[in-house]
Amino acid sequence: MKEQQAKVRIDKWLWAARFFKTRALAKTAIEGGKVHYEGQRCKVSKTVDLNATLEIRQGFDEKEVVVKAISDQRRGAAEAQLLYEETPRSIKKRMDEAERRRKFRDANPLFDHKPNKKERRQIHKFREDSKY
Repeated sequence: MKEQQAKVRIDKWLWAARFFKTRALAKTAIEGGKVHYEGQRCKVSKTVDLNATLEIRQGFDEKEVVVKAISDQRRGAAEAQLLYEETPRSIKKRMDEAERRRKFRDANPLFDHKPNKKERRQIHKFREDSKY
């Protein structure tokens, strides 16, 4: 990883930092409002600056990271983690949310497995019947 002062688009940086598997997925997330740059929605072409704050939503997780290095090349995971630093508040919030989901899942026996074919049919039938 070489640190450079060249301008790098946010979609390319997110891909290089391994938040998304492809640039197309990064672009879709940015356009969908799942990535905020300095607290504001941004465009795909936004250039990334050092020490900028990014808020990234992926599934159930919301991460707040600070840009520590800029790169437009995708490298190994160990090198990609050097590009950013997650804030302590973000780490605590993610852990608390994961614990809350775990407790909910353990407390509700209905969610102990994925529905099988018969159960899915019953769910669909129930939804169709409850429309009227």
